[in-house]
Amino acid sequence: MTVHFIGAGPGAADLLTVRAVDLLRTSPVCLYAGTYLDPEVLAHCSPDAELIDTQHLDIDQITAHLVRAHESGSDVARLCSGDPSIYSALTEQTRRLDAHGVPWDITPGVPAYAAAAALLGTELTVPEVVQSVVLTRTRARSTAMPESEALANFARTGATLVLHLAITRIRPLADELAADYGSDCPVAVVYRASQPDQLILRGTLADIADQVEAATLRQAAVVLVGRALTPAITCTTSHLYDPARDRRTSTAPR
Repeated sequence: MTVHFIGAGPGAADLLTVRAVDLLRTSPVCLYAGTYLDPEVLAHCSPDAELIDTQHLDIDQITAHLVRAHESGSDVARLCSGDPSIYSALTEQTRRLDAHGVPWDITPGVPAYAAAAALLGTELTVPEVVQSVVLTRTRARSTAMPESEALANFARTGATLVLHLAITRIRPLADELAADYGSDCPVAVVYRASQPDQLILRGTLADIADQVEAATLRQAAVVLVGRALTPAITCTTSHLYDPARDRRTSTAPR
């Protein structure tokens, strides 16, 4: 048997990959985080599948379920919100499975920031405006951040910032970021992207905290900051698509 770590995407059941749906249909056991998952995703599971909500379980309890399934010869679909490569505790779980000799694999999913950008109708990298995206988080009651990854260090680059697990600290964060981005810098907050109760807030670093607090958002939201979010932004034509570029050569531009 195999433990399949599956990116469940931002929540909508029709944003899973074909591979993810096939694995859900054929896995007798499914572990999922009920806090972030649209219940419709579980409709892809077999009617006879054992469904285990992990939102109240610690890492050892989760591992115990995975090992038990392995010992009984059952494949497991381990659903991760968004994509397993970001804030999924994948490393913690797979190292424990390795210690127990349990095989595993990974199926990617649509990350939350990509779903948020799609809803906003926004490209996060705009020619000659910003060409980098920083995916990070902040610390409240969570694991410590490395000192080198202080938010101010990223802010100085002017990159588009995507902040996870930061919604409860939106006011001090907005104040901190304004020093480098300016208080008029566009901000968007996307709550439960692609789910029935999704909510989009648009503003600036000067007013976004007021909007978030008025909406009483406390979890399941990503915060996007940067000039790429400017409404009706204008930009230069990228070299790849520039009509003035000589396309007679076969060498692709670098």
